[in-house]
Amino acid sequence: MSLSAEEKKKFLKALEEDEEFKFAVAGLLGYREILERIVELEKGQKELKSGQEELKASVEELKSGQEELKADFKRLERVVNAIAHRFGVLSEESFREGMRYILEEEFGVAKVSKFVTKDEEGIVYGHPSEVEVDVLIKDGRHILIEIKSRVSKGDVAELHRIGLLYEERVGVKPFLAIIGGMIDEGAKKLADELGVKIIPVA
Repeated sequence: MSLSAEEKKKFLKALEEDEEFKFAVAGLLGYREILERIVELEKGQKELKSGQEELKASVEELKSGQEELKADFKRLERVVNAIAHRFGVLSEESFREGMRYILEEEFGVAKVSKFVTKDEEGIVYGHPSEVEVDVLIKDGRHILIEIKSRVSKGDVAELHRIGLLYEERVGVKPFLAIIGGMIDEGAKKLADELGVKIIPVA
């Protein structure tokens, strides 16, 4: 018995669109078990893909948690360093070095250079002296930075005067910043008035 062209066309269409019919025909031809395995394999691949997506999301969540934990440890280190220096366990130099990574967090770079000049007019200290300050130049912006374990009104006023001297010598008005462990209340108020940014270590 042979099928007409139209019957063959209908038969093939039924195989494509009717899964029950396809399995029935496959069973008659001895391929039903193979088709069932293929279907199971396709289901397994979909489940695997779904599991991979869930795993990827879990990895991203873990990575985010690690970054938060790292930031918490850094904040804790700042506080411990400030307290250690306050009670004489950590020297001023060690404290300053320990705070350098804050520069990278705040300004994107950790390395700074020194600006040293002779202040003959006594602008900074009221008498002729040598003045030294950390300076960071990034994207055309000049940033003068002081690192203090304790920030007082005097520290703020001093950096402001150094900024005036720097502007006179270099011809650029600098941005002024103090990284501090303990900050006096009066220092905060004066910093706001003089345009000095105080960056707390914690």
